[in-house]
Amino acid sequence: MLEKYRYIAVEGPIGAGKTSLARRIASHLQAELLLENATDNPFLPRFYQDPKRHALATQLFFLFQRSAQVQDLQQGDLFAHSTVADFLLDKDLLFARLNLDDDEFRLYQTIYDELQPKAPVPDLVIYLQARPTVLLERIHGRGLGYEQSISADYLQRLGDSYARFFYSYDAAPLFTVNCEHLNFAHNDADFALLLAQIDAMRGQREFFNRAG
Repeated sequence: MLEKYRYIAVEGPIGAGKTSLARRIASHLQAELLLENATDNPFLPRFYQDPKRHALATQLFFLFQRSAQVQDLQQGDLFAHSTVADFLLDKDLLFARLNLDDDEFRLYQTIYDELQPKAPVPDLVIYLQARPTVLLERIHGRGLGYEQSISADYLQRLGDSYARFFYSYDAAPLFTVNCEHLNFAHNDADFALLLAQIDAMRGQREFFNRAG
């Protein structure tokens, strides 16, 4: 089952539950857990209040933070233990393209190219997706003050960006899950179902959707 994957990355838009699932998988595997720690970014609350003004600072903070994390991962011995992360470094450019204007994006791209951050390729990527209305309900439910100004329109654009990104993603096996009717963090049956579906993967790309 999951034990055969030494490095698993969980991805998806805000509210999809990627951090909760990454925690559960890491606990299940007794693996190292690598989190993007969005709450450490001092610019993030300001970004949600005034995206145009604070997008570049927010993106650069995440870039330096994640670059340091994946550098540590690269230098470590992936074969000594399993690692589960709640982000892909590759998606930084996705957010940058979505949130920055053209001049800012060119600056960001220059800095990105100078850093040349390189992360090990995951053995498996789990991509969680859900409709913007579901994401917004979950965001409001978890009650983080700085997230309450996130709009359904932003989540729609973000979801579309993720869909385009993973449509052409072929660096690692990809397991896409519509998680609207699944609760991996608190429902053991849902988590067991996920494990069984992943175990049944036979190709490089699989999609799982359980209707409500």
